Amino acid sequence: MSALREFGSGVAVLGRGLRLWGTSPRLMLLGAVPALIVGAVFVALLVLVNGQADDLAVLATPFADRWPEWGRVLVRVGVGVAVALLAVLLTVVTFTAVTLLVGDPFYERIWRHVEQREGDAPADVDHGFWRGVLRSVGDSVRLLLATAAVGVCLFVGGFVPVVGQTLVPVLGALTGGWFLAVELTGFALDARGRSLRQRRAALAANRWRTLGFGTATWLSFFVPLGAVVVMPAAVAGATLLARDAAGAQDALARDAQVRQGGEEALPPPSSRRRPNEDRQGRGHRHQP
Repeated sequence: MSALREFGSGVAVLGRGLRLWGTSPRLMLLGAVPALIVGAVFVALLVLVNGQADDLAVLATPFADRWPEWGRVLVRVGVGVAVALLAVLLTVVTFTAVTLLVGDPFYERIWRHVEQREGDAPADVDHGFWRGVLRSVGDSVRLLLATAAVGVCLFVGGFVPVVGQTLVPVLGALTGGWFLAVELTGFALDARGRSLRQRRAALAANRWRTLGFGTATWLSFFVPLGAVVVMPAAVAGATLLARDAAGAQDALARDAQVRQGGEEALPPPSSRRRPNEDRQGRGHRHQP
């Protein structure tokens, strides 16, 4: 139940981002423009790939040609679903990375607006335009490779009857949601000096909340024009998610330093004496 509550709180974070459409509509409209342009291209590519899913399923399962019809259909439906899921998984993560790159000035304004509204915003650090672009591209490529590796595993799972039609789509949504959350929190966590590995560690500390936010964002992209409306809200929600994750990680680090400092301040156990032993000598207790 605790995991479900955390998952629900992650979904609510996306809802908080969507509220910006009511409070800052002009800013959100600016953020919707890059998503609209990039989304049109990616939807066309996705339709093209998914239109070939059945043919690809037949090519990938020649061993099922002599199976009974029900078995052949079941396996090929699973493989077709896996092909479509792999294409969707790669498309959504790539779409997010490209949209953030193309719309960087707009999404940076949304991120900064949320930071300033919430207070305790990180200081502006100018890393240089090209250095920032190269770092963003590098992180996106690494995320895309990780997504492709997981997607291939899900594709293989599509060959398993029943599992390929039930469990694999669920795992695909959770996986896609996780990678979306890592990608979208880049603005806020980069500003706090977190590398890609540190971003993943910060989000993993509250995995179910991250999955709730990312999965809700992932599913909303499949609603007509959902990506256009949700993309700027997802940047705002990811900022809130990143602030909480970074704050919790910093608090744990401070607690660890305090505990370590306290332990170092004490003498070794072998050198400690009881108060009564200091008065009467080692091995003798004070008698009232």
